[in-house]
Amino acid sequence: MHGLNPPQQQAVLHVEGPLLVLAGAGSGKTRVIVEKIAHLVQSGRYPAKRIAAITFTNKSAREMRERVARRIKGEAAQELTVCTFHALGLKILQIEHAKLGLRRGFSIFDADDSSAQIKDLLPAGSKPDVIEAMKQLISRAKNAALSPEQALEAARSPREREAAALYARYQQRLASFNAVDFDDLIRLPLQLLESDDEARAGWRERIGYLLVDECQDSNDAQYRLLKALAGEAGQFTCVGDDDQSIYAWRGANPDNLMTLGSDYPALRIIKLEQNYRCSSRVLRAANALIAHNPHEHPKTLWSNAADGERIRVWECRDAGHEADKVAAEIQFTARKHAVVDDVPPWSDFCILFRGNHQSRALEKSLQLLRIPYHLSGGTAFLDRGEVKDALAWLRLLANPEDDAAFLRAVQSPNRGVGATTLAKLGEMAAHAHLPLARAAESISLCKQLPARTGNALQGFNDIVHSLRKAAHVLPPAELVRKLNEDSGLLTALRAQCKGDAQFQSRRRNLDELADWFDGPKTSGPGDLAAALALLSHADKGDAGNQVRLMSLHAAKGLEFRFVFIVGVEDGNLPHEASIEEGRLDEERRLFYVGITRAKERLWLSHAKEAQRWGDKLRLQPSRFIDELPAAELQRDGADPEADAEQKNERRRMAIEDIRALLAK
Repeated sequence: MHGLNPPQQQAVLHVEGPLLVLAGAGSGKTRVIVEKIAHLVQSGRYPAKRIAAITFTNKSAREMRERVARRIKGEAAQELTVCTFHALGLKILQIEHAKLGLRRGFSIFDADDSSAQIKDLLPAGSKPDVIEAMKQLISRAKNAALSPEQALEAARSPREREAAALYARYQQRLASFNAVDFDDLIRLPLQLLESDDEARAGWRERIGYLLVDECQDSNDAQYRLLKALAGEAGQFTCVGDDDQSIYAWRGANPDNLMTLGSDYPALRIIKLEQNYRCSSRVLRAANALIAHNPHEHPKTLWSNAADGERIRVWECRDAGHEADKVAAEIQFTARKHAVVDDVPPWSDFCILFRGNHQSRALEKSLQLLRIPYHLSGGTAFLDRGEVKDALAWLRLLANPEDDAAFLRAVQSPNRGVGATTLAKLGEMAAHAHLPLARAAESISLCKQLPARTGNALQGFNDIVHSLRKAAHVLPPAELVRKLNEDSGLLTALRAQCKGDAQFQSRRRNLDELADWFDGPKTSGPGDLAAALALLSHADKGDAGNQVRLMSLHAAKGLEFRFVFIVGVEDGNLPHEASIEEGRLDEERRLFYVGITRAKERLWLSHAKEAQRWGDKLRLQPSRFIDELPAAELQRDGADPEADAEQKNERRRMAIEDIRALLAK
C-alpha cells in the first residue's frame, strides 16, 4: 500500500462490513479498488475465486483486470471475477438457465435484434419514433426489474399501458427464440435470486466479497442485484461519486448511494478528496460550481498541484467563429508545447460539447488548419449494418447452434422469411429441442410451414451448406469475400443504395471486413471460429496523436492536458428541456464532469447568436458560468495586459516559423 494517502489506506483495510467510498474526480479510486483486491487475496481473507469486482463498461473492466494482474501474480489473478454487471448476469444465466426456462446455448439479442422484433409486433407502418419510444419504455420497465404484469400495474398513461402489453408479447417472442435481450441479463438473474432461496444462498457462497465501481451509475435493478448478492452482512465496497452522476436519462439513480445507508445501517463512509489530476484553480472552480447542488455527504476536492493559468472564457459571434478560435488556439498551444521531433502533441487536447451536432463546425475549422482529430461517438466499424449482416453469416457458419446469428442471416438479405414465420419455427424448434438452424433444415418441420416460406428456407440452407463446404478449403478472408457474393448481401446492398457512390462506400466496409480476417492461410470451421473470437476482442483503433472531439457524457473517466468546452450557453448547457422542467442538478453535474477532465488548462466558450430555421437567435451565456469564482476566470477583454502578452507571444512564434521556412 505504499503511496496511498490515509483515506485510501482506510478504504483498502476496511474488510468487515459494508463500505461506501465517495471518490471525487481524479482521486485514485481505481487504484484503491486494485489495492483492496490485492489486500483481500494476500491477507488470506478471501480466495481470489470468491471476489467479484463490477464495473460499468467492458473497457474499464479490461483495464482493471490488467492492473490487478500486474499487482497479483500467478493463478490468483485468473481466478478473480472482474466484469460488468451485465457480464455477471450472463454468467448467472449460463449456470442457472434451466431455472429460468432457457435452454443451453440461448441467444442474446442486441439493440438491432430487439428493435426488429418490436417493429414486427407493432401495427404495420409504425413510425421509427414510435418504435423507439416503445423500446425505451420496455427497457425502462426491465431496468426497474418489472415483469410485464408488474409494468401493466405500474402504468400511469395509455402509452405506458400499450408498452406493457407489447412487453408481454415481446417476451413471448424472445422465449420462442430461446433468447434474452441486454436488459434481461440483469432482470432475470435478479428475478431468480430474489425468488429462489437455494440459488441466492449458492451465489452468496460463490461471491464472498463484492466491489462495485461507479455505483452512482447503477439503476434500480442493478442495485437490487447488489443487495441480493451481498446479503444482510453486506460484505462489499461500493465506490462512487454523486457529483458525477450524469446518466439519469438511461435509468441511473444516484440516490442509490444514499439508499445504502438506510439498507445497511452499519455502512461506513470514507471520502477521497485529494485530486491527483487537476490544477488547484480548476478544482476551486469545480468545487464552487457543484456546491450549488444539494448534498447529503458534501466533499471538497483539493490538490497539491500549482494554481495554473486562469480559466479562459470566450464570447464568440456564432458557432463558426467559436470553432475558428478553438482551432487557432489548439494550433498555437500545440506548436508551443511540441517537444519530440517538433511533432505537436495533438492528443493532449480535447474539445467537449453537449450534443454531437456541435462537432460539424469544429471539424471544418480543424480541417482548414490541417489539425488531425478523432470524433468519438460515430458508428463503430463493427456496428455498421452491412458488417453486422456479414458477421451473422460467419457466426452461423462457425456455429450452427447460434440462434441469434441464424435470425439475422436468414433475413439478410430479405428472402420472404418474416418474424411471424420465425416465431413459429422457434416454437417448433423448442418442441423438438433443436437450434433454429437445425430446425430449418428438418424436412418434416418445414412441411408444417407455408410452401413459399419452406422453399425460401431451403434456398437459404443450400447457400449455408455450400459456404460451409467452402470454409473447409478457403482461408477466412477469401471465405468472407465469397460469402458477400453468394449470400446475396452485395446484390441487396446495391438495391438499397441511392447511387453508385453510396454503394461503393458501403461495399468498402465489406471489403475491409475481409481484410480484418487476413492472416495465416489456414481454413476450416475451427479457424473461422478462432478468427471470429479474435475479432470480437479486436482493438477497434486507437485515436493516436489526434485532437479528441467528444460529448461531455462520453468524456467521463478520461483526462486531458488541455480541455475546451464549447457551446456553454443557456438552452444548450444547461439544456433547454432541463431548464423548462427544473432539472438543473444533472446538467450542473455534467458541466462539473467536463471541467474536471482538464489537467492543466481549461477554456470555456459561448456564442452570442445562432441560426435556427433561417432566423438569427440571440443566445445568453450559461448561468453556470456565473457560478464559477470570478477570480479563477479570464474573460475576453477583462485583462488587457494578459491579452496583449498572449498576442505578442503569437507574433514571436509566427516570426520564428517564417525564419524556419526561409532557412530551408
